[in-house]
Amino acid sequence: MRRLGFGAMRLTGPEAWGPPADRQAAVAVVRRAVELGVTFIDTADAYGPGISEEIIAEALHPYPDGVVVATKAGQSRPSQAEWKPLGRPEYLRQQAELSLRRLRVERLDLFQLHRVDPQVPLADQVGALKQLQDQGKIRHIGLSEVTVAQIKQARDIADIVSVQNRYNLTARGYEEVLHHCAREGIAFIPWEPIADGAHAEAGGPLAALARDLGATPAQLSLAWLLHHSPALLPIPGTSRVSHLEENLAAADIELTPEQMSLFPALG
Repeated sequence: MRRLGFGAMRLTGPEAWGPPADRQAAVAVVRRAVELGVTFIDTADAYGPGISEEIIAEALHPYPDGVVVATKAGQSRPSQAEWKPLGRPEYLRQQAELSLRRLRVERLDLFQLHRVDPQVPLADQVGALKQLQDQGKIRHIGLSEVTVAQIKQARDIADIVSVQNRYNLTARGYEEVLHHCAREGIAFIPWEPIADGAHAEAGGPLAALARDLGATPAQLSLAWLLHHSPALLPIPGTSRVSHLEENLAAADIELTPEQMSLFPALG
């Protein structure tokens, strides 16, 4: 299994709102990802809204064996600029039904709570997902942007197989969550996995390392994640095939312990 997945947020318009400028180009990116061995694709009902899921279905349905499509619900989109947690059980059930329809499947491989709604008890939100699982509409349950305490609380209600928090080379605020996931056998899916590039500014030690490896700063960010913890499943996203191929090439970069020792001070 290739440990680099594909994040499908950028298949839509700016800020994950509206259709892409070129829908067939977006379809081509998804197909090329699978051709290159990607087996995990991450999307959400909020991307578009709904458009990312529709593009994935257009590109891949009927889905090749071994390809896992994960989606999320729990973030409403009142407008392009707004992302608002919405975790009422009836809303989560409704969004799951819509995702089933858009992805053209009878069961969602992985359904993740996109954000914990502070206005709704976490037990009710996870309970809604467990109900969907018991009904056979989703296979696995995941969480996003959660603490260790929230993971533990959720696991009292349902089996949690994945956690999707913001994490990259220069944004390591969830290190404790990552260590917990690694101990418990939970996949940690870092969103925004590529650091902003400041770590590889000219003259720095990582700029020299990138030159030695013939790699870009983005590839170095992804390679670091893959070497940092076996629990990490990065999902870099793009709307261009050339960029996709560049990202996936990061999986071939080997970093020695000495090279990895250059990174810790950046967090």
